[in-house]
Amino acid sequence: MSSLFTVAVEPGAVVAPLTWHRLGAVRFDPVTVVLVVLAVLYAVGVRRFAELHPGAGWSIRRSAAFFGGVAVAVVAVDSVIGVYDVVLFYDHMIQHLMLIMIAAPLLAMGAPVDLLERATTGSTHRAAQAALGSRVAEVVAHPIVDFILYAVLIPVAHLTSFFNTAVTTPAVDNGEQLAFLGIGYLFWRHVVAIEPSRHRLIPPIRLVYLALAIPVDTFTGLTLASTSHSLFPALVAIHRDWGPSPVLDLHTGGAIMWVGGDTLMLFGMIPCAILWMRYEERRAAEIDRQLDLGLGAGAVHRPGDPLPPSPD
Repeated sequence: MSSLFTVAVEPGAVVAPLTWHRLGAVRFDPVTVVLVVLAVLYAVGVRRFAELHPGAGWSIRRSAAFFGGVAVAVVAVDSVIGVYDVVLFYDHMIQHLMLIMIAAPLLAMGAPVDLLERATTGSTHRAAQAALGSRVAEVVAHPIVDFILYAVLIPVAHLTSFFNTAVTTPAVDNGEQLAFLGIGYLFWRHVVAIEPSRHRLIPPIRLVYLALAIPVDTFTGLTLASTSHSLFPALVAIHRDWGPSPVLDLHTGGAIMWVGGDTLMLFGMIPCAILWMRYEERRAAEIDRQLDLGLGAGAVHRPGDPLPPSPD
């Protein structure tokens, strides 16, 4: 294991080539501090939940998903992927997909906000409730807002001069990584639909939600894959006489975004489709039950309402 560098590469710097014996290269990324803090807070929340709700421990599957998401994010920023993320564009793209399409949905499956509400008491609980019930939280947690954030983040991060700034400025690169995790969590939270929400999407709408996001990845990937010149001078300025040419590097990154991103989205659509079928089955069963009660398909029988007279 070796560490190559921990900051963005300066223009004109000579970078060690990515070879097989460097696949174990690691670095320490400041984002790791945030990830460790989140993991510790989650673990404390799980323990606190067990104390407040004896005999009803926090879901092991949720905990496994959350810590799995943290682990994926750490690999993305601290392993060889993080080492070369400002040297090779395709490597940067792999990192982003790991953060927003693997780590983020796993974090959402961990239901951290639900844990926060159910594992706190006193002033901490009141502060959490106030924050989650604020107008800002209402806007930030709205599915339309989160979809727009996702749809803007992907092309801006990969098709504009923002990427040049991320290559040359470590703080911007770190902020970008956190944005992919944060916005990714907000986006996937509506698809996973575990945590309480004022705007909970029914299964068919979740499927549409994901389907509408696919063109964002496709457009970004195809744009990169079809470019005839390098879009990012900061990458060209790095002295590298190994690996793909700057244009081929962009083409490879575009293909990863296009094929890899769309494939991961399709994988996410599979459970949504299954939930949709179950949802329709429950609706059909409820309609049949209402018909059997003589209420008619358009009527609703509420608990406590008198049943219709027997046909006998």
